[in-house]
Amino acid sequence: MRAFDVKTSEQDGAVRLELSGELDISSAARAEAELRRAEEAKPELIVLDLRRLAFMDSTGLRLVVGADLRAREEGRRFAIVQGPDAIRRVFEITRLAERLQIVADPSEL
Repeated sequence: MRAFDVKTSEQDGAVRLELSGELDISSAARAEAELRRAEEAKPELIVLDLRRLAFMDSTGLRLVVGADLRAREEGRRFAIVQGPDAIRRVFEITRLAERLQIVADPSEL
């Protein structure tokens, strides 16, 4: 099991949260707290970078969907930098890839 971590950075009106390790029920509260902290600053764009994420369960999906919903309600952009194949498949199987803005590289934003 890889320890969960969140690194936050700001640039040009955007906040990027880089998640690493495993996003599951044991780490979701920390991820949610970091997302809420980023939202408080009212950035134009919040980017959730999943490239270093090794695992994500339904708790992580719920967190992502909630963050996207809040962004839409507040007129803010929310985007995801695609994770490894296992993470990408979770979004495809649940058809969330059709609803969310997912890019392969942050430069696409």
